[in-house]
Amino acid sequence: QVQLVESGGGLVQAGGSLTLSCAASGDIFSINSMAWYRQAPGKQRELVAVITSGGSTNYADSVKGRFTISRGNAKNTVYLQMNSLKPEDTAVYFCEAHRLGSDYWGQGTRVTVSS
Repeated sequence: QVQLVESGGGLVQAGGSLTLSCAASGDIFSINSMAWYRQAPGKQRELVAVITSGGSTNYADSVKGRFTISRGNAKNTVYLQMNSLKPEDTAVYFCEAHRLGSDYWGQGTRVTVSS
């Protein structure tokens, strides 16, 4: 089992920045990738960014150039640096870990961007 705890959400004005953190614990060995998803009100959950165990990254087109996913030195923490935030970035952001064919999810952290 993998436990994930997100932090760093909040209220920010458009154009501002936030950094989300996700700390993984439990069976963190053999985690293949970690990712951030988001779910806006009335919409489906969507992939925002992913980072593999090898360090490769991928981003949704809507956040390319504005968001950066990275790992801490201990590699059990993943960050999402969000710059130039827009009102349409408002959502609950979830951390996800993929390990040995299973997906694990955090409880989510809310990000609200005011115009």
